[in-house]
Amino acid sequence: MTDLPFDGAISAFFENDAPKSVRNAIKRADKNDIINPDYPYSEFMPRKAYDKEIELLQIELVKMQSWARETNARIAVVFEGRDAAGKGGTIKRFREYLNPRGARVVALSKPTETEATQWYLQRYIDHLPAGGEIVFYDRSWYNRGVVEHVFGFCTEAQREHFFSQVPDFEKMLVDEGIHLFKLWLNVGRAEQLRRFLDRERDPLKQWKLSWIDVEGLKKWDAYSAAIQETLVRTHTPHAPWTVIRSDDKRRARLNAIRRVLHALPYTHKNEKALGSIDAAICDSPDIWDS
Repeated sequence: MTDLPFDGAISAFFENDAPKSVRNAIKRADKNDIINPDYPYSEFMPRKAYDKEIELLQIELVKMQSWARETNARIAVVFEGRDAAGKGGTIKRFREYLNPRGARVVALSKPTETEATQWYLQRYIDHLPAGGEIVFYDRSWYNRGVVEHVFGFCTEAQREHFFSQVPDFEKMLVDEGIHLFKLWLNVGRAEQLRRFLDRERDPLKQWKLSWIDVEGLKKWDAYSAAIQETLVRTHTPHAPWTVIRSDDKRRARLNAIRRVLHALPYTHKNEKALGSIDAAICDSPDIWDS
């Protein structure tokens, strides 16, 4: 146990502190079972079908990037969600065959001393897309709505100030002509813990774990309340949230890509290759599952 990150704190949580229903669901599940009983599918999407669909969508993404370069379109995709919900893996599939010079990932660490004295949104503005660029925010200004709130890294007054500003801020981005997408990836409690256990045991994935992840396991309900409030207060006509239920990572990735591609007027769009969005797992915040 001592060779595991954080002295095996995730395994210890599983054995000693996880709700009995969560612990039993993980123990009973086969490898391909979806263990969230409220998820609309019982098994993961078959690999063969997924590989076929993701290839077609990635071809469409390459077309979309060419259109963005030719028209100087600016695209910003915000990825938020529960820890281990699959944000990084989804971004990877978006970018896999794109020209990296025009498709950047923005994953900011905690603010520096200087940044902490600036306007909260300032450091995110510095990374907005230029003409022809696609920017993927791997977490974003919404840290203030959820993580900072849950862990006490901001005051209630600072959070309220954020909520009062962010709808107007996002409207300015959209009015400026930036194509803004806000994707919230959600995952059930048992599946989240199963993924954390997998990361804890796999030396190639241990780098993904942080102290926030470990401590966050104890704060499921606080996260749920903060997420729900954030979605309600920042889901606007000009910058709506798309919630993607990601207990099945394959279905989540496909639908995230479809959500973006369907909304962009890129040339040579192949509607048949795009396929339709699965509204059972990818829709408005009404489908968010606490």
